[in-house]
Amino acid sequence: MRRMSPDVPLLNDYKQDFFLKRFPQTVLGGPRLKLGFCAPPYVYVNQIILFLMPWVLGGIGTLLYQLGILKDYYTASLSGGLMLFTAFIIQFTSLYAQKKSATVQRMLTTDILAEEDEHEFTSCAGAETVKFLIPGKKYIANIVFHSVLAGIVCALGTWYLLPNRITLLYGSIGGTAPLFVFGWITLCIGEYSLIVNTATETATFQPQDTYEITPLMRPIYIFFFVSVDLAHRFVVNMPVLEQMNQILHILFIFLPFLWALGTLPPPDALFLWAMEQILEFGLGGSCMSTHLRLLVMFIISAGTAIISYYIPSTIGGVLFMTGFGLLLSLNLSDMSFVFKHSMMKNKVGNKSEALPSGSEKLFMWKECVLYIIVLVLALLETSLLHQFAGFSQISKSSSQDIVGYILMMLLIIVWILKEIQSIYIFGIFRNPFYPKDVQTVTVFLEKQTKLLKIGVVRRILLTLVSPFAMIAFLSLDSSLQELHSFSVSIGFTRAFRMVWQNTENALLETAIVSAVHLLISSSDLWWNRSLNTGVKLLLVGVMRDRLIQFVSKLQFATTVLVTSWTEKKQRRKTTTILCILNIIFSPFVMVIIVISTLLSSPLLPLFTLPVFLVGFPRPIQVWPGAVGTTACVCADTVYYFQMVPSLTAALQTAMASGSLGLLLPGSHYLGRFQDRLIWIMILERGYTYCCINIKGLELQETSCHTAEAQRVDEVFDSAFEQEEYTKICSLNEHFGNVLTPCTVLPVRLYSDARIVLSGIIDSHENLKEFKGDLVKVLVWILIQYCAKRPTLQEDIHKSESKRETPLVILPASNTSPRSKSPEDTDSLDSKTFDDWSDDNIFDDEPTIKKGKEGKKQLKDFPGTNLPIPGSVDSQRVGDHSTGIVPENSLYKAVMLGFPAVDKGKQEDNAYVPLMDFSCSHSHLLSLPEEWRSNCMPKAIMKELSSLFPEDWYQFVLRQLECFYSEEKASTLLEEIAKDKVLKDFYVHTVMTCYFCLIGIDNVTPSPGHILRVFNGVLPWSGALDWLTEKPELLQLTLKAFRYTLKLMVDKASLGSIEDFKELASCLHEYESDWYIGLISDEKWKESILQEKPCLFALGYDPNMGVYTGRVLTLQELLIQVGKLNAEAVRGQWANLSWELLYATNDDEERYSIQAHPLLLRNLTVQAADPPLGYPIYSSKPLCIRLY
Repeated sequence: MRRMSPDVPLLNDYKQDFFLKRFPQTVLGGPRLKLGFCAPPYVYVNQIILFLMPWVLGGIGTLLYQLGILKDYYTASLSGGLMLFTAFIIQFTSLYAQKKSATVQRMLTTDILAEEDEHEFTSCAGAETVKFLIPGKKYIANIVFHSVLAGIVCALGTWYLLPNRITLLYGSIGGTAPLFVFGWITLCIGEYSLIVNTATETATFQPQDTYEITPLMRPIYIFFFVSVDLAHRFVVNMPVLEQMNQILHILFIFLPFLWALGTLPPPDALFLWAMEQILEFGLGGSCMSTHLRLLVMFIISAGTAIISYYIPSTIGGVLFMTGFGLLLSLNLSDMSFVFKHSMMKNKVGNKSEALPSGSEKLFMWKECVLYIIVLVLALLETSLLHQFAGFSQISKSSSQDIVGYILMMLLIIVWILKEIQSIYIFGIFRNPFYPKDVQTVTVFLEKQTKLLKIGVVRRILLTLVSPFAMIAFLSLDSSLQELHSFSVSIGFTRAFRMVWQNTENALLETAIVSAVHLLISSSDLWWNRSLNTGVKLLLVGVMRDRLIQFVSKLQFATTVLVTSWTEKKQRRKTTTILCILNIIFSPFVMVIIVISTLLSSPLLPLFTLPVFLVGFPRPIQVWPGAVGTTACVCADTVYYFQMVPSLTAALQTAMASGSLGLLLPGSHYLGRFQDRLIWIMILERGYTYCCINIKGLELQETSCHTAEAQRVDEVFDSAFEQEEYTKICSLNEHFGNVLTPCTVLPVRLYSDARIVLSGIIDSHENLKEFKGDLVKVLVWILIQYCAKRPTLQEDIHKSESKRETPLVILPASNTSPRSKSPEDTDSLDSKTFDDWSDDNIFDDEPTIKKGKEGKKQLKDFPGTNLPIPGSVDSQRVGDHSTGIVPENSLYKAVMLGFPAVDKGKQEDNAYVPLMDFSCSHSHLLSLPEEWRSNCMPKAIMKELSSLFPEDWYQFVLRQLECFYSEEKASTLLEEIAKDKVLKDFYVHTVMTCYFCLIGIDNVTPSPGHILRVFNGVLPWSGALDWLTEKPELLQLTLKAFRYTLKLMVDKASLGSIEDFKELASCLHEYESDWYIGLISDEKWKESILQEKPCLFALGYDPNMGVYTGRVLTLQELLIQVGKLNAEAVRGQWANLSWELLYATNDDEERYSIQAHPLLLRNLTVQAADPPLGYPIYSSKPLCIRLY
């Protein structure tokens, strides 16, 4: 993404026109009065008639009521019945038009966007006109349901807006007319969206309305307003209901504006948001990591509160609330998983790898035992203190006050211990106790030891001491000594649950209530007279949450407003006007922030400009889909996969010690290491556990991504990379940024180093040594390959008993294929070899025939072990049957690219070593027979053989460890090393592979040649087809080439290799600790997931014109982590949802996705769930234990 001028249009021309057509339709509930083409007048007239139809039908009933002909409920029934009948007529008319009209395929025009808006109208009631006016429903069930609902809405709406009723409600006829007129406009808007045509809502939660939930949005809110009026009608002597009804009647006429602005949520978002709010603030629970867990926990928690109300015994009710408060705050799904698989451990079979390990099971069982002990102690404490408070009059005041003082002291201590764990105190002052200049893991861990010990103390106070102290405070309360009222049941059920669910917040709330009680002891005040302790804690909890939200929203709004002027790259032509308007109308802006806070909804900055709206309330996860199910997976995703387990372990320590601050659902954290950005969100919080989601952002940085990533680095560097002489309490230089540094985490991951190989890969001396090293590495690779095959002791005995000097026999790898190692099975596209040749002119190249067919076949005579001259004994050792090998499969050679040879003389020019092994055990290290197939002329092979390093060959053989008996190993290897026949086979195969890679010319290979062969593109040669027909040998050859390149780089950077022993040690290290290959290979990803210590790849940078090397090294490194302003994230995500789902502004260069150094706007957009965002990795909900 390129950096753009801040005055880029917020919407392009087409999107502006599209928005100007869509928004009036949203305001009116569906009528399309602004079209992008010329339509007949009857199209508009029909829409107006359909829009006013509910008012006409309701007006009939209203007129009859005003004339005294019908009573109010008969009036409502009449209007509802007429509306039901009309709704069915409208829906069935739409069905008839859809069946009648035939699908016509029109020719595509060049302007596809304009074609989408084109409609052909033939008549006022034509099929095309009806389909345009009434699109119809997707499901038959919705036709019936929506039609019935439309009748009910019209009936209740008519009842709600009866003029006499409105006059009676306000005691004056002055406001009746406007309330009646505008109220019916609201009803018509709701009815039209339900049965005629549903408008696209600005408050869009789901990207696709699969089940047609959107039409229900407006009728639901109409039902809510009417339900309050009905309650006021049938419930007398309720002044609060009357006042609420009066307010809602006035607010009813403003519903269209609230719908148009997107302030009111759609039904699915409203349902999830309401459950979260009730569960958290009414029942003491927490937001859940999945919607299913939320629903289940809400039902169980509500049932717990209801049951506690009906328990007749006070002690029984208290014990019930205490026990279930602890149980419901635990992560029961993990424990049920352990119990389930413990019972089924004998039935798992091959799926045992999905189960926890033995140590994990033992740990979980210990955890369960700990929870049982805590539960027993909590119940014992509650019962004793409750009985004590019932018998002792002193306990009702002084004992609870003493416990209140203890709670306040605990709060102060826990808060102090938490603050000194992080880099900044209050996000402003640098913590003097935090280690300075944390550059390496070892230094940081040494300096952090004392802080970790302090964190253990805090953990004990928060996990064990504080909950029991708060239980003591609640058990001593006098409200629990009497039979429970509904308010007592709700308040104390929440209080006993909060003690465990979120101990820090519960400790703060209890300390505040205790302090207020000590400061204001008068019983005449409303706070002390009308409210019990449970309700007080509930109100304090709501105020605490809303106050935190208000401060965060105010900081976010201030940052958006100020940076729109101070940041030159964010300043637009309209910025001055917007700033002036925000200052003039600052009270209204504050009202918007307050309303957004009260609703716990995001503060939406339109297009991320200082134009603030109240976003619709939504769940804390913001997005509708399940967590971790979608991500834009790419080649870089594997780096996040590898680091997540280690990162989770590091987060466990940091969260338990308090380094990441207060852990609340909906909190966001950002981690940074090299080019990796990790987005962490807290989903759920409970007793000693926390559920999080980890996302990984893209590594291929755009200009906007880079600009914000650089600012993130600056923020972290100013906090963590400080010298020892820095001031003790320095200030946070980036306080206005939405990112506040917290701590660094030691994580085991790959460091990514990119080096320039210019001067190494293009050095003539290095390339000259490269050719010699390549032969040595080929020898080492092939010998190691053969040595890793299973030994054939039985075959050795058989061969020794038959003859002293065995013939050349087939090795075991030919009779029973060896399982290939993962490194030898990399895929290779044979088409890439075409890069080396202009044309393939050798269409009639001979091929090697296999099997028993051939014109000349030589058979072994039974009963003799002597070979027929000119043939090879192919008798299988494990099988006494004698194989017949055709002559042409032994002697026929590929002569492509060489001078023509007379038929009959071709075989004399081929180099085929046909001799017997001098050592009886040589066949154990012999190459597979198909690799010995000849394709090289004798003259060329003789010239290449001079390059074979015989001394290195013998050294490698003598260093092998492939025999069981160590005593005989040295002797056997010595004999094998002297076997000239075996050596000839290795010479033949190694030099043929060398010829395929380098050729026979004395010219050193070019850097481009090195790069192409490293990438698997071999030059054309006469032996190329022979090599490509043997995938396993081809992979070994490429591996040897890549090892040689890495060896050349190491020799150039670290120094030359002194002797063979050092060279062998270096190659062994490559084999065990390195993967050297292509980044695009699957083996590269497998090596990362298997945590191979090092990886190397060769590349070329066309922009700089240099050859590069990429080295990944697995080590424990420090990840910098900071906390993001949660409201800034929610606000930007709310704007993203509105901009893409409603305004359809998916322009990749739009203003709202451009880099913003303080808001981190581009990174925040990336971290959104697909399809709106594009993180390359997103984890499932991860459970972290906080102890």
